[in-house]
Amino acid sequence: MFSSRFVGINASDINYSAGRYDASVKPPFDIGFEGVGVVVALGLSASADYTVGQAVAYMKAGSFAEYTVVPAKQAVPVPSVKPEFLTLMVSGATAYISLKELGELSEGKKVLVTAAAGGTGQFAVQLAKKAKCHVIGTCSSDEKGGFLKSIGCDRTINYKTENVGSVLRKDYPEGVDVVYESVGGKMFDLALNSLATKGRLIVIGFIAGYQNPTGLQPVKAELLPAKLLKKSASIRGFFLNHYLSECKMALKHLIKMYEGGDLICEVDCGDMSPEGKFTGLESVFRAVDYMYMGKNIGKIVVELPHSVNSKL
Repeated sequence: MFSSRFVGINASDINYSAGRYDASVKPPFDIGFEGVGVVVALGLSASADYTVGQAVAYMKAGSFAEYTVVPAKQAVPVPSVKPEFLTLMVSGATAYISLKELGELSEGKKVLVTAAAGGTGQFAVQLAKKAKCHVIGTCSSDEKGGFLKSIGCDRTINYKTENVGSVLRKDYPEGVDVVYESVGGKMFDLALNSLATKGRLIVIGFIAGYQNPTGLQPVKAELLPAKLLKKSASIRGFFLNHYLSECKMALKHLIKMYEGGDLICEVDCGDMSPEGKFTGLESVFRAVDYMYMGKNIGKIVVELPHSVNSKL
């Protein structure tokens, strides 16, 4: 059993709470995907690998809880209870594994990251730069653009003040080699049209359609084969649940990078939100709204006060 100190907010929390991942599950049910905390009790099978008081990050459905029981195989020991380690669980692992397995990154490739200043986008930018790629990131403010430049983004596009399609056509007339796409809708269409010959579009989400899936413009399937064939391009979907066997390896590598100063793990605890820092489970709904308003820079994390966690 773990005493949770921080829990992470993900765009897909909306999908999960709406029952879209498993229609057979009826409310009430627990939600949330990840947390970091300390071990407060051990089952017999875990006693050889963990100790009470140990800092652990975990990925488990139903993580929005002050205490949670997690199978040992779904937990990862971390050096300390810091929210930065939590950012690596879903967001960092998604970027690392998807780019490794599907991106085929190499020096000089042009990589477009949409929602680049978000929880997972920040890692896609940095990992692509580590592979010596030229990285383009879309964002919604100059402040976010500044953050992206600070973590190595070569070209930022503020879609509130610039026309993304025009910028891509002008600055990258031969197209981009890899797109890391999480927005969907019009952004997906722009990304698809911007692919270079043999380009690869990796879909890790479509946040524009999560809150109102009926309002998302469908891809015109009759046009898609011609677009892909014309460029020998490809579209690949990535869902972390299908790659869980690779998560521990990815997390071990990411933790080593962070501790060595080779990776920035930007955390947004809501200090700049209208009602202040996200503290306690009751603030989860505010944190989700904050994300869908596009206010966050980095991974949104909710802190669970120590006073709550000291009851056991």
